[in-house]
Amino acid sequence: MELQKLQRAIIDGLEDVKAQDIKVFNTTHLTSLFDRVVVASGTSNRQTKALANSVREKVKEAGGDIISTEGEDIGEWVLVDCGDAVVHILQPALRQYYNLEEVWGDKPVRVKLQKPSMFGGARVTADADEDEDEDQDDAPAVKRPARKTTRKQA
Repeated sequence: MELQKLQRAIIDGLEDVKAQDIKVFNTTHLTSLFDRVVVASGTSNRQTKALANSVREKVKEAGGDIISTEGEDIGEWVLVDCGDAVVHILQPALRQYYNLEEVWGDKPVRVKLQKPSMFGGARVTADADEDEDEDQDDAPAVKRPARKTTRKQA
């Protein structure tokens, strides 16, 4: 499966269940085992399990394979191995403690994430890198009228 398509399926699966703070990292320079690490947070054991299930479903729908899933029995840290990408779904306290961004994060990948909804948790975009997601919208900038200023008369 093409890496960009796999990456998009993983992100879509995470966003469908309202994952928080999604980050994607290029790991080709660190290991030959996989090309991407995706790290996301879930607020409860139930949500981390649901996030992992959603990722598996989206990857399979896109034609990808799931190698294995680890940690679903407890649900505090679930790992989904998608072959060329490994997805870590952690609760915030564990994510802060293990700080996977420090281990894998020296080459972040820019990806387009859904805009935060007024009902869901805020989602933060991944930092910039040379591997930008191809399906980015090039929406024209909104032009606003210039603000008129008045001079005080003496």
